Amino acid sequence: MNFFKQAPISAILILLNLIVYGYEALYASSFIEIPTQALVEIGAIYAPFMLLDAQWWRLLSAVFMHGSMTHLLMNMFSLYLLGRDVERLFLPRHYLLLYGASALIGGLLSIWTHPLGVSIGASGAIFGIFGALLGFFAIYHKQMPHAKEMIRSLATLLGINLLLGLLVPSIDLSAHIGGLLTGLIGGALLAKNPRYVWGYLLILLCVAGGLLFEITF
Repeated sequence: MNFFKQAPISAILILLNLIVYGYEALYASSFIEIPTQALVEIGAIYAPFMLLDAQWWRLLSAVFMHGSMTHLLMNMFSLYLLGRDVERLFLPRHYLLLYGASALIGGLLSIWTHPLGVSIGASGAIFGIFGALLGFFAIYHKQMPHAKEMIRSLATLLGINLLLGLLVPSIDLSAHIGGLLTGLIGGALLAKNPRYVWGYLLILLCVAGGLLFEITF
């Protein structure tokens, strides 16, 4: 219950991911691992359907989907670890913006780099939260006594996750990197001045528009 009080947005996000995975498991009649075909049918990012049938809603649905129990638990554990800090340091609306923007840019970058691939998971959004915290502590490293220690810890966790992305072929590294950079820039801007949110939105609009142009044309 403490986690729900200290990090209500993260708790709700974790709950939504668990509910969606439960639906996936029932749909596919498989609890440990979900077949790729079932993931596509439910709402995974799959460029041919998105381009030919305008199913852009998949950019949202895919963020809450996972391909296996291991995939789900790894992402939700990361969100559990980061949730308290990010909700303590950022306004709720800014947290949701960082999470959603990182997921969006990560998803679009995934389509651009793997146009025939199937992509799912909250990893892009979670890497964005990693990036946002790094950006925040980088801005306030002189004012906060433990900022450098936090940066080292976050960088170590990020390094491990990126290494896993290189070693495991099924992990979409492009979505991770896209989410990380989106969160890093946003976290630094919002930490510097919350009013910079408008500049951040303009950057997001330009990047998302550029990726959409590359994907569709």
